[in-house]
Amino acid sequence: MAHHKSTIKRIRQTAKRTERNRYYRTRIKNITKAVIEAAAANDKEAAAAAFKVANKQIHSMVSKGFIKKKTASRKVSRLSALVKKIDAA
Repeated sequence: MAHHKSTIKRIRQTAKRTERNRYYRTRIKNITKAVIEAAAANDKEAAAAAFKVANKQIHSMVSKGFIKKKTASRKVSRLSALVKKIDAA
């Protein structure tokens, strides 16, 4: 158990940040999964709509500092390729 005031505060901050980061990581997984499922069902309109939401959400998480810019770019690029693949098929 921590004895210093600063250490106790740091533990509280870490717990709060961990919870917040867990929420955003889960959010990224869910919005990514929505695009993947729509693409797997060959539903072009649903996939495009889900991609639009995913793109906006992922980039907003970059501005908040939850994920890095290049990570977001990679995720969006892969989702975009999935949506484009539906058009070609």
